[in-house]
Order: sequence, then structure tokens, then C-alpha cells
Amino acid sequence: MPDRKKLETLFETHGFFDYRWIEPASIVVAQWVRMKCLYGCPDYGKSAVCPPNTPTVDECARFFREYKTAAVFHFEKAVDKPEDRRDWSRGINLRLLDMEREVFLGGHVKAFLMFMDTCAACAACSGSRSDCKDPKRARPSADAMAVDVYSTVLRAGYPIEVLADYKKTMNRYAFLLVE
Repeated sequence: MPDRKKLETLFETHGFFDYRWIEPASIVVAQWVRMKCLYGCPDYGKSAVCPPNTPTVDECARFFREYKTAAVFHFEKAVDKPEDRRDWSRGINLRLLDMEREVFLGGHVKAFLMFMDTCAACAACSGSRSDCKDPKRARPSADAMAVDVYSTVLRAGYPIEVLADYKKTMNRYAFLLVE
């Protein structure tokens, strides 16, 4: 079992204060999430870490069962224009990657981060795993891993809702699996 106090200190050192511990068994994995990627997401097939470049829904569910501990990180933001979300998300995701690396170097060899949004570790994605420019830092989002983020974070007591206007405050979530 990971030393949560040490990890919490590390999280907070990286400026992440709004998080909750959850059991990976409470992460809801659903086929409908993959269908939303396939039919409706503009990034489908354009990212090295989005479907179809991710495991199947069943493989994702099996993956989460290999863990006993996870943290979900909450981020809020209102943007003026939809395109502003990408830069904001990219900055947070890069900071999360630095934190994940420290968690790994601290002895948690199974540490695995799922971004709160499309990868964007690189300014421009190659679109395929084989051509990824930075495979060590590339990570999927939770929804790319078939996570029903809405159900999962509601179970954890976090707010989330569908927004019809980008000027409203978004609630975004990243997940860190730790063992």
C-alpha cells in the first residue's frame, strides 16, 4: 500500500491540492465512452494516445483491476474561446507528467497517469503510436481509456455537468494510478 501522506506531500509540492483517493475498482469503464470517441470526437484517429490507438474497452477494464490505489485530480477553468482550453490543459498535463515521474522515481513502478484532456505533450501530434515524437511522455486521457468520467467523479463526490457554453466553468479530471 502506498504511503498516502508522502504522495500527498508530493502532489501539493507540484501545486495540486484538489484531489481525492479512490479505489480503481470504482472507476467506471463503459463501451458508450468509446462510441463517443468513435462518433463525435474530432481527435479520433489523430492522436497517438486516443482511439483507435488505445486498448480495447475490455483491456482497459482489466488494466484498472491491476491497481488498488488511485487519485483523481480536479481542475476548474472558464475560458473565453474553445481553443483556449488546449493551452491550459497542456500546461497542467505537463505538470502532472513531472509529478508522475517523481511518483515513479519514489518507488511506485506502476505509476500511470491519465491526462485530463487530449495528450498534447508535443505541440503537434504525429497521430500514431509508431511515429510518436515523445512516447515516454505520451499519456491517454481517462475517456480515451473508456472511463466514464461523469459517473466516476460523481461517485467520488466531485461536480461535473455538460456545458453548453465555454464561458461557464469547466470541471476537468486527471487520474493517477499508483501501486
